[in-house]
Amino acid sequence: MNEPFLLILGSIVSNATPLVIASIGETITERAGVVNLSLDGSIMLSAMAGFVAAYAAANGGSPTELSLLIGVLVAMAAGALVALIVAVGGIALRRDQVAVGFVLTLLTADLAQFLGQSYTRIPGPTVGQWVLPVLGDLPVVGPVLFRHNIFVYISFVLIFACWFWLFRTRSGLALRAVGERPEAAFARGVDVNRLRYVYTVLGGALVGLAGAAYSLGIKPGWATPPPMRGDGWIALAIVIFGGWHPFRVVLGAYLFAALRAVSTAIQRTPDIQISPVLLNLLPWILMIATLVAVSSGAIERLMRLLPGSFQRWTRNVLRSDPPAALGTRFDAG
Repeated sequence: MNEPFLLILGSIVSNATPLVIASIGETITERAGVVNLSLDGSIMLSAMAGFVAAYAAANGGSPTELSLLIGVLVAMAAGALVALIVAVGGIALRRDQVAVGFVLTLLTADLAQFLGQSYTRIPGPTVGQWVLPVLGDLPVVGPVLFRHNIFVYISFVLIFACWFWLFRTRSGLALRAVGERPEAAFARGVDVNRLRYVYTVLGGALVGLAGAAYSLGIKPGWATPPPMRGDGWIALAIVIFGGWHPFRVVLGAYLFAALRAVSTAIQRTPDIQISPVLLNLLPWILMIATLVAVSSGAIERLMRLLPGSFQRWTRNVLRSDPPAALGTRFDAG
């Protein structure tokens, strides 16, 4: 397989990494029955906070590795804090989760640009590429999967860890029960609201990690307007597209990154004259079309035309029912 094509595939994996991490975080949160609509602003605030913290630590004399670790931890703390506000607003204060999240995404986006304006386009510490021994030398899969920075490898671990936790552990069963049937979970001794707090904050921390992946790895530094603006909304759409299942969510993230790569490649080809505006809209249009097809039941109707055994398999793969108690409040009394 030719080298340029492998490089394109590798760039798709790399550029999709923040979307993968953020989408996994939101999947965990929504599986617990909480909607965190603040992702877009939270990613920006986390990216800014992580870069500024790493930059300040490096200028203070800390080693590069320690500076980057501090930046990642600060970014995760920022994402967790925003998610905690969503959880408190929805659970303790009994406010509408969608409204709280929407207000927060606007607030945190503006706050990130305001607080980060002094750090715009300043070089800072960056997570370098780490070629995995042996795996990085494998033909085809080596250049595509194993010649990246550590954020990419963390995303791989998160994909399988999330799947295993959700579908192979008792704790994961309790998490799914809290999002599907909180009354039944409570009857079996599960503290529903406590778990919702825990998984909302955990999901928010992963959103913060996605922000750090942008500003310390994929698109180093900070700029205004932020290059990751809009990706939080895409992560939310990917969770729906993926049917709240880790593997399908990741597929959606890689698909969107691939569409972006195709759009960029076409713009760089002088023989193809297509408006750049239209090309930039292509991933968004296809994502919206997919969401409309899923929500309208068109996919379900199409599956009924398939043979019986294949129909059952396809339904399991494409199933996109949201958690039954998503966005609802639970009162223990």
